[in-house]
Amino acid sequence: MRFIVLGSRPARGVGAVARARTAGAAMRHARDREGVATAVGHGLRVAAAYAWRLLVLGAAVYAGFTILGRLQLVAVALFLALVVTSVLRPLANVLARWLPRAAAVAVSVVGSLVVVLGLLTLVGSLVAGESGKLGEEFSGGIGRIERWLEGPPFHVSHAVVSDLQGKLAKYLSEHRSLLISSALTGAGRLVEVLTTAVLALFCSLFFIHSGNKFWYWFQELLPEGARDPWARAGRAAWRTFAGYTRGIIIVAATNAALVGIALFALQVPLALPLTLLEFFLAFIPLVGSPIALAVATVVALASRGPVVALVVLALIVVIGQLEGHVLHPLVLSWAVRLHPVVVAVSVIAGGILAGVIGAVVAVPMVSVAWSVIGELRAPAEPEAPGLPPG
Repeated sequence: MRFIVLGSRPARGVGAVARARTAGAAMRHARDREGVATAVGHGLRVAAAYAWRLLVLGAAVYAGFTILGRLQLVAVALFLALVVTSVLRPLANVLARWLPRAAAVAVSVVGSLVVVLGLLTLVGSLVAGESGKLGEEFSGGIGRIERWLEGPPFHVSHAVVSDLQGKLAKYLSEHRSLLISSALTGAGRLVEVLTTAVLALFCSLFFIHSGNKFWYWFQELLPEGARDPWARAGRAAWRTFAGYTRGIIIVAATNAALVGIALFALQVPLALPLTLLEFFLAFIPLVGSPIALAVATVVALASRGPVVALVVLALIVVIGQLEGHVLHPLVLSWAVRLHPVVVAVSVIAGGILAGVIGAVVAVPMVSVAWSVIGELRAPAEPEAPGLPPG
């Protein structure tokens, strides 16, 4: 005899009711979401999607720069090693046709090091030899500058000039301890500079000798599907970086040659050191060359007078126009395709974030990133069989 309890349901009926209730709640939730999506415009949804992705990307970039800031010495050494590799690797490849690979690398690196040290020794000897004469010319030049300011068209009174000299001497006497501590700090930084140079030289030897083997080893660590995009990105990055480095060296050498010829023709003291200063500061695009020529203008003003200083000052405009409208488009256009506004913003932003080092590395970093993005967005091209990447 079966007893039936009123209000009871079979087990399968209870499960069906529960599933129906769940499905109904899901449908109501979907309708609510659809209503919210309809209420929020499409543009706002797209902007929000991009916003949180940009926030994540910005956090990752900030973390990367923070790590690089902590490891600044290592990062600068690796950057210098890559610069040396991009310049000397073609020379080592040519020498390797007649010499063993290790000997070709040693000859190219040691020969370049001897040339650089020889130039620095020559500059030091010239500065030491002309220091006494330069001091006399500067003392006489200061008197000429005072008379020039007191005469037309400025007509600055002698009392104002004397007061300015007194304030300058007072500032130097009051801040002598600060200047001495700054000099000692600079001497401490010299050890870091030497350490960075030694590490860069050590890394560049291996990069020049077998840098492609390092890249192949890195690719073997990647998953199978990620190797081709990384290979394309690596080829584009190295092509742009090497092209930019060689191009900026050509631009800097051209600027230095023009400035050196002009300074020697005008008989400005320390013409060779000022020429080398122009060469090294030209690695900072847009602002490096004017800074070097400003230093040369001060030297010319104190030693040769205002007329020669005005001629050197005019070189800032001439070299700037030549660099911006002839050298950069002619030499760097095939390797770096950045608008001058992007270059200027990159240099200023790099200088704010990391000082002189940031100003130097900003443009090549932006150029490499832009070339990698363009390469990855373009369709992949099949490589010729038997040719190694890069």
